[in-house]
Amino acid sequence: MLFPECTPIEKRKTLRTALKSGKLLQFPGSWSPLISMAIEKQNFDGIYISGSVLSNDLGYPDIGMTTLSEVAQRGRQIARTTKLPTLIDIDTGFGEPMNVTRSVQEMIEMGLAGCHIEDQVNPKRCGHLDGKSIIGQEEMLRKVKAAVHGKKLDENFFIIARTDARATEGLDKAIERAKAYVDAGAECIFIEALENEKEFELFRKAISAPLLVNMTEFGKSKLFTYNQLSNLGYNIVIYPVTTFRLAMKASIDGLIEIKNKGTQEDILDKMQHRKDLYSLTKYENYNEFDQDIFNFKLKN
Repeated sequence: MLFPECTPIEKRKTLRTALKSGKLLQFPGSWSPLISMAIEKQNFDGIYISGSVLSNDLGYPDIGMTTLSEVAQRGRQIARTTKLPTLIDIDTGFGEPMNVTRSVQEMIEMGLAGCHIEDQVNPKRCGHLDGKSIIGQEEMLRKVKAAVHGKKLDENFFIIARTDARATEGLDKAIERAKAYVDAGAECIFIEALENEKEFELFRKAISAPLLVNMTEFGKSKLFTYNQLSNLGYNIVIYPVTTFRLAMKASIDGLIEIKNKGTQEDILDKMQHRKDLYSLTKYENYNEFDQDIFNFKLKN
C-alpha cells in the first residue's frame, strides 16, 4: 500500500475502540514520518508527538518557542505515514481560550487523533524540571472547555488535559485539578512528574477517567515496566523522547568516529542498511506503481 491505509476519522475511532479494551496502550514518540513508519512496523498501538522534541529538533529549548503552524504542519507530516492514531502535544494551547479552540481545529484538519493541553504558564518548561509555574484552575478550565468546543469538527477527536500541579501544589491539589478538568470535558488526564509508585496508585484511585502516563528518561518518575503500569491501571503510556535520544546519541557517536578516523568503515554495523530503509519506505511498491504509469499501452 503506497498511501495511508485509513483516514484520520478511522484512526480516531481506532483509538477509542482500543481504549475500551482495557489494555494499556503504548505510544512511542515520533519526530519524523519515517520513525512513525518504524513504530507501526513494530506493532505499537499509536504514535506520540512531543512538543519538546519538535522544539529541540528546530534547535530551540522546550520553553514554548514553537508556533501553531509549525506544530500543526509537522504533526500532519508525522501522522500521515501510518495507520496508527497519533496524539500530539500542543503545550499551553498557543494562547488564550479562543486560540485553544483554533489549535484543536487545526490538529483535526491535519489528521491527528487527539491532543493534550497543559496548565503551565507560558513560557513553559519541561514537565520534569523544577521551577515551573501553573495558571489558575479556573483559567485552565476555560481552556479545557475551549478545547472541547474545538472538537466539534469531529467528536471522536480525543481531548487530554495535562496537569503539572504535582510539583508546585502537591498531589492532593493535582487530583483536585484533574477532577475539575474531567468535569469540564477532558476525556483523559495526563499527570506529569509523579515521583513514586504510591503516588501513581493514589492518582489512579482518585480519577475515574482514562489516564496517560509519561515514561520519559532522566525525569522525576521511575521508568516502570509495561506490566507494572498495566497493573497500576493506567491506560496510555508515552515514551516521548526515546527515539530522538537514540538517534542523537548514535549520530554524534558516528560523527566523532568519522572525525577521529577519517572513515565510517568501522561503524557500518551500527547503521540501518540501505535494503532495510528501502523496505520500510516500500521502495519496490513505488517502483511497481511507477512502471504501471509509464509502461502502459493504449488500445487501438
